[in-house]
Amino acid sequence: MNKRDQIGAGYYRRHSLAVALALSLGFTGVAFAQSTTSTFFGEAPVGDSVTVTSQTGLTREAPVDSTGRYRIANMPVGSYTVQLKKDGTVVETRDNVTLNVGVNTEVSFLTKTLNTVTVNANATPQIDVASVDSRSVITSQDLQRLPLARTAEGIALLAPGVVQASGYFNNALSFGGGSATENAYYINGFSSSDPLSNMGGVGLPYGSIDQQETYIGGYSAKYGRSDGGVINQIGKRGTNEWHFGGQMIWEPRFMESSPVNRYYPNMALPSGYSYADASLPGSLYQYRKQDKQWRTVYDAYVGGPLIKDKLFFFLSAEAEKVEGRSTNNIDAAQEAYLKYTNKLQKFYGKVDWNITDNHVLELTHIVNKQPASAGATNPTQPSSGQYYAFDYSNLGSGGPLGLYPTNSKDSTTLDIVKYTGYITQDLTVSATYGHSKVENFTQLPGLDPNDPYIYNPNFENPAYTGGTPVTNSTTTNQIGSPNAQSRTHGLRVDVDYHLGSHDLSVGIDNMYFAGKDQGVITPGPGYYWRYFQTPYPNNPIVPGVVPAPGEEYYARKRTFTTATSMSVAQKAYYLEDKWQVTDRWLLDIGLRNDKFTNYNSDNQPYVRSGNQWAPRLGASWDVFGDSSLKLYANLGRYYLALPDSVAIRGASASTYTDQYFTYTGINPTTAEPTGLTSLAPPYSSNHEYGQAPDPRTVTATDLRSEYQDELILGFDKALGDSWTTGAKFMLRRLESAIDDVCDMDALATKMQSMGLNPDLYNVYQPGCRLFNPGSSNNFLVSRLDGSGYTNVTMSTSDWGFTDGAKRKYYALNAYLEHPFNGKWQARVDYTFSRSYGNTEGQVRSDIGQTDVSKTEDWDFASLMVNSNGVLFNDRTHTVKAYGAYAITPEWMISGRILLQSGAPKSCVGYYGPQMDDPSGYGSSYHFCFGEPSAPGAMGRMPWTQRLDLGVTYRPMFAEQKLAFGLDVFNVLNRQAPTQWSSTSENSPGAVSNTYGLGMYYSQPRYVRLSVSYDY
Repeated sequence: MNKRDQIGAGYYRRHSLAVALALSLGFTGVAFAQSTTSTFFGEAPVGDSVTVTSQTGLTREAPVDSTGRYRIANMPVGSYTVQLKKDGTVVETRDNVTLNVGVNTEVSFLTKTLNTVTVNANATPQIDVASVDSRSVITSQDLQRLPLARTAEGIALLAPGVVQASGYFNNALSFGGGSATENAYYINGFSSSDPLSNMGGVGLPYGSIDQQETYIGGYSAKYGRSDGGVINQIGKRGTNEWHFGGQMIWEPRFMESSPVNRYYPNMALPSGYSYADASLPGSLYQYRKQDKQWRTVYDAYVGGPLIKDKLFFFLSAEAEKVEGRSTNNIDAAQEAYLKYTNKLQKFYGKVDWNITDNHVLELTHIVNKQPASAGATNPTQPSSGQYYAFDYSNLGSGGPLGLYPTNSKDSTTLDIVKYTGYITQDLTVSATYGHSKVENFTQLPGLDPNDPYIYNPNFENPAYTGGTPVTNSTTTNQIGSPNAQSRTHGLRVDVDYHLGSHDLSVGIDNMYFAGKDQGVITPGPGYYWRYFQTPYPNNPIVPGVVPAPGEEYYARKRTFTTATSMSVAQKAYYLEDKWQVTDRWLLDIGLRNDKFTNYNSDNQPYVRSGNQWAPRLGASWDVFGDSSLKLYANLGRYYLALPDSVAIRGASASTYTDQYFTYTGINPTTAEPTGLTSLAPPYSSNHEYGQAPDPRTVTATDLRSEYQDELILGFDKALGDSWTTGAKFMLRRLESAIDDVCDMDALATKMQSMGLNPDLYNVYQPGCRLFNPGSSNNFLVSRLDGSGYTNVTMSTSDWGFTDGAKRKYYALNAYLEHPFNGKWQARVDYTFSRSYGNTEGQVRSDIGQTDVSKTEDWDFASLMVNSNGVLFNDRTHTVKAYGAYAITPEWMISGRILLQSGAPKSCVGYYGPQMDDPSGYGSSYHFCFGEPSAPGAMGRMPWTQRLDLGVTYRPMFAEQKLAFGLDVFNVLNRQAPTQWSSTSENSPGAVSNTYGLGMYYSQPRYVRLSVSYDY
């Protein structure tokens, strides 16, 4: 859709006499994307028993079976004491055994001990042979050691295959070639993903993160609704010991480097082409020398027992204040700079109740308040801000202008209840219920309802301005619908039963999302103006729709509003068997069924997926039987639901019209053009004229959800006592996609071929319909007299397409790791990957389009000519390395390195060598200066080269409870552009002065100072 300018459970293994524990940071394990538990297993003398006791006093005991093995599953993550008992007497003890989420932790007792022995556990290399996938777990200890951004995304970027998504999407990530909306976020087992568009999600206060898992796929049949990746955070909990503490963080302005200035590109243009403004190439586009930001963070926590061994609590709060300056570019409606303030507040509370050793109840309460653009380097919607005068002629700053940016606040409240019942030694039942409320508050202070937003005032006719652009007080062309809300609730129930060599699981996984007044509106009078200047006044503006202006200067009036309500129901059930075929072979066989239903503002369904069966098959081979070498494979299918936001501009009413004018003057107060002569009536290329579409005609009646097939092959190998290494090959292929198609003339043509008269049918409303690119779909077309519907089958060729949706991703990752042993740790990853095809996914990065499953792709056949190429999230080479070293017991240094190929560069323009516009989409076709130009055809952005360093001092005089930290990010201050502007022309032959402009850059060097105390 055109939207330009809107921008279990494990099993037993031998392991000599070593205590094989979970790595403090490891990349193997069973993938439980919403799990908060894990499993102990191992070998011990036949007839004995093994008891595990948590720091909360939770105790479970399991007998050693006739094969010399034991298993204790579904235990909450944390630190445990593991004891071997003979005839009820403890004969051997392992203390401080860390149970990481999803990692099968082996503790074996292979020799009989007549006397009691206590052993402190060490973080030794472990190969988890009871898993069939690969992913990462980061613990709170790792977070204390490593210099990382204090976000869930900053942690996830340590994992191989995870890259920063387009700068248009703030802090969002791409996992394994997927788009930024194809990921899932969880906290303590419940979804914390953005309920509207699935772009990002809520995270815990940084100091409250006990563990974070990051997945790029391969998870079991228990989990789904993601074909990108998963971020799963486990919060801290109270124990039998009292703990409290706090931290203060300061990132000072004077220790941050200045961002680089941005300049208009000055490219050599082909013959017959010229810049829209010949005076601009090479000149300053945006002055950024003073555009710094500074940050202060305060957090505190307390946790302990309310009733020892029974009832515990943990509370934490975090307040963050970010202040900064951002100077408008010279094209903006006002020459000004913004002083902004962002305030972020987080609260986390957890209560754990061991009703008995067999029944556990967990309650979680989370509050998160932040600006809508909190992840952006220079927020466009801060908590508060004000514009000040700036003069590009002398780069001078002035006083306040009485102008304000859009202010926003997303306030999320999340409550989770989880019950776990250990019914018998072999039967476990768990149930999780959660609900959330999100309030999306938006306002534009100082808005004059008579002032429309003015786009490109520098292209106003100077004959009417005296050479000084005329603007007004409206600072943005669209704002979020004020007081928009979203609500979610969900229930998941899991039953696990251990039967001989089988670990059987069955369960349901249901989620519900509802949005109210979601979407955007145009502030002021409900429309905005864009001024144009063309060196080709005799070329049509929109061929076939809007004729040539006949003069150099003209203007466009755009009306745009999309606010609406909607809801989504996502239901699933699954079956799974983890079958220990032999001592060395494990098979993981699963089947999941997902059903998705989307409802419009009248609570009428417009998408019903029906049954969607997703098989999962995995295998693990313990080659030598000693957990020193594992080969594994995983094959699975993953379905992706359509989020709430698809109803916006799809199943609900919206208005999106353009009208072009020449003018003879400019209002000095409102900056609107006057003396208007209309070049054509208002038109909408998508037929969005404010009418609500019939929900039965919005989508294909046989629409299939987006889904992806995935193959993983890998191995993990222990190297001696201190190192692990391994490699993994991943192949992902998009099998079905959803987007919208808007060529209703093609639908009318097909109806004529069927002997039907299109004039008797409502062919053009809705203007776009959801379909599966590359598949034949059935559509209902309503009769104008209200007498019913006719079914029309449209094939790929009927729409004019020559191909279907394609996205393929393959990657080879190799790693070498030394886990933390009390002295040092290190890990290095190299990933070679490719992502190519004609469909990025649900959004489009090169132009920053966030219309989920309603991008410009597939609207018309002409837009997909030359569309097969390298996709935006492709990064061919990536090297990630990090480590920490304790110089002395008091001093520790740490570091992180990122070396990565740049993103592909694309160019879009008018269609073909004749510079046509067959679909009315302007400079949006895969042609560049009349030549075919596939995605990525213009080369790549520069490599990202980043070095972060940190040092921590924990003095002995404070028993190392007090810590002082110094972290330096981007030490070498490499500020490379990460994305460029891909739109090549303003009008046929008139090259956009911003084509090739660096849109986003690596963050400049900055310094973080911290002091913390933990008791």
